[in-house]
Parts: sequence; C-alpha cells; structure tokens
Amino acid sequence: MNDPRTDAGDLAEYGYQQELKRTLSAWAVFAIGFATISPVVGIYAVVQLGFVFAGPAWIWAVVVAFLGQLLVATVYAELSSQFPMTGGVYQWVRRLGGPRLGWLTGWLYLASAVASLTTVAYLGASWLYMLFADGAPSPATHVLLGVVFVAVALGINLLGVNPVKHFLNAGIIAEGVASIAVSLILLVFARHNGFGILFETLGAENASGGSVLAGFLTCLAVAGWAFLGFDATTQVAEETEQPRRSVPRALLRAYLFVAFTVLLTGLAVTMALDKPRDAVAGALADPVFSAVTDGLGGWSEKPFILVVLIAFFACAISIQTYIGRAVFAFARDRQLPFSATLATIGPRQIPYVSLIATAVLAGLGLLLGLNGNAAATLIAFGSGGFYFIFLTVAVVALVARLTGRWNPAAGRLRLGRVGLVVNVAAVVWLLFEAVNIAWPRAELAPVGGSWVQTWAVILVFSALFVLGIAYVALAKPHTRLPRAAEARPTTEEMKAS
Repeated sequence: MNDPRTDAGDLAEYGYQQELKRTLSAWAVFAIGFATISPVVGIYAVVQLGFVFAGPAWIWAVVVAFLGQLLVATVYAELSSQFPMTGGVYQWVRRLGGPRLGWLTGWLYLASAVASLTTVAYLGASWLYMLFADGAPSPATHVLLGVVFVAVALGINLLGVNPVKHFLNAGIIAEGVASIAVSLILLVFARHNGFGILFETLGAENASGGSVLAGFLTCLAVAGWAFLGFDATTQVAEETEQPRRSVPRALLRAYLFVAFTVLLTGLAVTMALDKPRDAVAGALADPVFSAVTDGLGGWSEKPFILVVLIAFFACAISIQTYIGRAVFAFARDRQLPFSATLATIGPRQIPYVSLIATAVLAGLGLLLGLNGNAAATLIAFGSGGFYFIFLTVAVVALVARLTGRWNPAAGRLRLGRVGLVVNVAAVVWLLFEAVNIAWPRAELAPVGGSWVQTWAVILVFSALFVLGIAYVALAKPHTRLPRAAEARPTTEEMKAS
C-alpha cells in the first residue's frame, strides 16, 4: 500500500502543503490522459482535412506526428517523474529556466488550454445537435449547445475527484466502442479498398498547387492536433498516489494507447470508404461518419452519434479538470490577479474557484462561434499555441540537462544517455512542427476569411506574448513567489547529484 504521508512529505520538500485530495490511482490518471488526448476528438479534427490535402496517404502524416510527439511525451515523462507537483510546465520551466520564463510559459499554456476547452465544446456541440435534429445548427444554437458542454464539464468537476473518475471511465468505454470495436468491424466486414490505397493521393495535391510535398506538410500540420493533451496527467500529480512513478507511466501509456486507436481508426476509415475520391474532393463533410454508417447500416447512425458524444463530454470534463489545477498552481504561487481567491480549496478538496473561472472564460470564448471565421482562428491557435509551449519546455529541459541545472537521474524514470538523445530529437521535431503549424496557409483559412485567419496562430500567439511580457515588466509576478515555494533541490535530488 502507498503511504500518503510519504507523498505529502515529498511535496513539502518543494515548499507546498498537501491541500488537494490525493486519491487518484495510476488507472485514474491514465483515464484523465486518455480522455484529454481523446482519439475520437483527435481523429475528427484530422481526417477530413487529411483527405483533402494528402488523399488516402494522409495516414502517413499521422504516423510522423505520432513518432515526433512520442519524443516530446518522453521528455515530459522524465520531467514529471522528478517534479511531482500540480502546475506541470509552469513548475518545470520556472525551476529550470527561471521565474520570468516560467510565468510566460504558464500564461501561454493557460491561454492555449482554455482555447482547447472552447474548441472541444464547440466541436462537440455539433454532435449534440445531430442527436436530436438533422442539418447544421444556427450560430446562436451552436454557441448555446457549446455552453451546455462547458456547464456539464464544470458541474461534474465541482462534484469532486471521484465522480470525475467515474465519468472518465465511461468515456474510455465509449472511446473503445467508437474507435476500436467499430474500426475492427469495418476492417473485417466493410473494407472496400486494399492496402495499396494508403500510398495514393487521388489528386489531393491539386489543393496545394500541385505539390505532393506541400500537401503532405499541410496534412502534417493538421495531424499535430491529434496528439495534444498528454500533459494533462502532470496537472493532477498532487492528487495521485505515488506520483513520481504513476504520473509518467500513465502519461506514456495514455499517449501510446490513444496513438494506436487513432491510427487504427484512420486505417479502417480509409479502407472502408466506398468513394474515397469524394473525400478528397471535399464532398464528404465527415468521412468517418460516412464510413461507419455505410459499413454498418443506417441503424447505426444515432447509436454512433451517442457514443461519440459521450467521448466528447469525457474530453471536455478532463480538460476542465486539468485547467482548473493549472490555474490553482499559478494562483498558489501568487502569480495571478486575485490569486488568493483563485487558490481557494473547497470542502471537497478541489480548486473550485479556479474551475469556475476557467469555465467562464471558455464560455466567453464560445461567443466567437457567432462568427465562423473567428471560431476557426481560435481552433488554429489552440493547436499552434501548444506546440510553441512544447518547444519551450523541450529547449529549457535540454539546456538545463547540458548545463547541470537538471539531473534527470533524480527522478524515478531514468533513461540515461538515451534521454539526452530523445531530448535533442524532440527539440528538432518541435522546431519543425511549430513552424509548420504556424506557417500562414491560405488553404487552411476559412473560405472568404481575411488575412487575419491566415496568420491566426502567429498573430494570436504574438499578442498574448506581448501582453505577458508587459505584465511581467509592470506587475513583476516573479517577485511575489512565496519563499517556501522558491526553486531548490529536494533531498532526493541532492543525493542524486
């Protein structure tokens, strides 16, 4: 059995008291990671555009993105093994790169995370509408249904950690049915194409000026959306039993299982489509839905919508869970306005004020859905922002590793020299993919959209960065850190050194 006093003592060495309820098992942390990355949400964000820009060969862009992000997940697993604290990237960068850079990274992370909750609620609203009506909802109805998503996610989180665990378990079952079971049925009983189609573009390069490479790079930028959220596991470290061991394991297992599910679903859909050229031409608004309902029959339409809807709700709940913890970690260190209020812990030992605040912000973001172009801008930033944060963390970890500021051997996950190789490769991958995602592509902008949509990632990220720099210069939040929470090595880290 795990001794909670050991975990609390471990946390105390970093200057924090045990305030959150430490009841999450390794399985529960895995569920949070799995639901946040969400293969169902990921595949729906990728497959349509993947076909348009790369044809059936889009699946190889997903493979490349999976391998690249596996490097990043491994670096994150090393860091989470050594720093078992709520706050994730904010805590790591603050301790390894300095409090100013830590604040800026945390600020951009919070903005990206809130945007991701808004995005999932906005996308999930379409499925909620489909459950009861045909066609597409009006912009106002779409926004209202998105608010329902945010409200449900908040309500379940306010019930406490245990209800969240139960709902996420239901989400995993739904994901398994919607992804793995259906994919296997399609591959065995409804396959219309051979494996050779995976190496064809079917003319998709025409959408990128006739260049197969340009189409593949565009598809790769989109494919990056499918592998976001694995760091959610790090945000619940202070609620996890034996976090130095459980969190990194859960992070890697959730990532690998999601990647397997995404690749299996992508393979099944590509091979099951009766008319893949329609998907390339953009005539199929939803290739996944078409493949499933055509393969299984019309009776499967509503049940499949329900299962996908559960997966979207689980994803929203999980995102709300980790965003609330991220804000709490920031506020606990007195890094935000109204920090004392935001850091409040309720009777259920959860940061309920932070949860409410982030839900309100995500709900306000949904108002952008009244303008389709603005909503697309938000979605684009949600992915691009995370990749810049990934890059910052990987670079800080590499510099700290090379200069001796970080000794990875102090954590439970010890990769030795392999860890350095992985870290270098992660930086190279992220430099490439961050630029690839941020690259202004008119073909990814909404039809009829302005140049603002084309430059969305760069413009929004730059604006937030400038605001963050201004806040650091004027408010000097890095000078308000509690003395107990100042970065210093723990007893275990000093021994390892």
